[in-house]
Amino acid sequence: MVRTEGESILASVIDLRSDTVSHPTPRMREAMARADVGDDSYRDDPTVNLLQERAADLLGKEDALFVSSGTQGNLVSLMSWNQGRRGAEMIVGEENHVLHSEAGGYAALAGLSVRMVPSGRGCPTPEDIEAAIRPAAAVGLFTALIEIENPHNRCGGTAITLEETRAVGAVAKKHGLPLHLDGARIFNAAVALGVPARDLVEPVDSLSFCFSKGLSCPVGSMVVGTRAFIDEARRNRKLVGGMMRQVGVLAAAGLVALDEMIPRLAEDHANARVLAERIATLPGIEIDLERVQTNIVRFDYSGPRPEQLVSRIKEQGLLVTGSVQEGLRMVTHYGIVEADVRRAADILGTVIAELAGKTAVR
Repeated sequence: MVRTEGESILASVIDLRSDTVSHPTPRMREAMARADVGDDSYRDDPTVNLLQERAADLLGKEDALFVSSGTQGNLVSLMSWNQGRRGAEMIVGEENHVLHSEAGGYAALAGLSVRMVPSGRGCPTPEDIEAAIRPAAAVGLFTALIEIENPHNRCGGTAITLEETRAVGAVAKKHGLPLHLDGARIFNAAVALGVPARDLVEPVDSLSFCFSKGLSCPVGSMVVGTRAFIDEARRNRKLVGGMMRQVGVLAAAGLVALDEMIPRLAEDHANARVLAERIATLPGIEIDLERVQTNIVRFDYSGPRPEQLVSRIKEQGLLVTGSVQEGLRMVTHYGIVEADVRRAADILGTVIAELAGKTAVR
């Protein structure tokens, strides 16, 4: 279903599984239809070239590379930092997306083993990271790079501050290690913290960010770093089959996103806060409101008949991600308005009451 700008989905299913379910805006569709294109394998697609230049400039880095997904963006970044050193270690927080949700590409394709450190509220402490670093040696494991995530999905969408990132960056620089940032929702973090994204990513050597989440594009992510790094990332993109042709039809939506969609992320954050505060009052719901800083709401349910909760709210028109055993997640995005999140909280409350036997289960 195609909705007009800002239109509620109240009359249909309220899909809060992820911001990846967001639809492109009318302006994006128009831009895609009239995009100037060329063959990106020859670097002559003018629209994707412009998008890459805009992204690099916006984030204060030398160059950028358009890729098909955030997973691919992280993968080619890790491959580029770990050239020919299979088995080298990556230091990473134990809850990071690259470990849990990217099909093990860090090991299977980038040749990295991992040394996990506590994620804390989203960013490992510099002390934990420094203690985990193994210097290069003739035999045995050694550290190849450090990877962090901002904002942090599995820790509740928490935004990692510039000070935290600088502290990790200082450790990386001290030991001569590259620091890669999974910044899938980096603009959410920047808006939440009131800090320009360029400043927030200044301490990192490379990063990826997604167009297809809060920015509402239909597909695509960007890898950003030095020119030498991006040259290597381009080669690795080809290696994993990610080179595309007339990609300007996709990049056109990204240009609209950079112009129009970043400021409106604050609306998603406000709706997530309304949702979190409403469900926090429901029996059996456990939620840490301090972690609801962006557009992600993570919560647990410990009430009666937990095995029925997800299926029952789905029957009522509310879609969420996860399970009662591992935790549940709702994500606000373009196309979701305050009335939708209020209705979502009402659906959850009604079903919880039914499961407790306070009303008849239909």
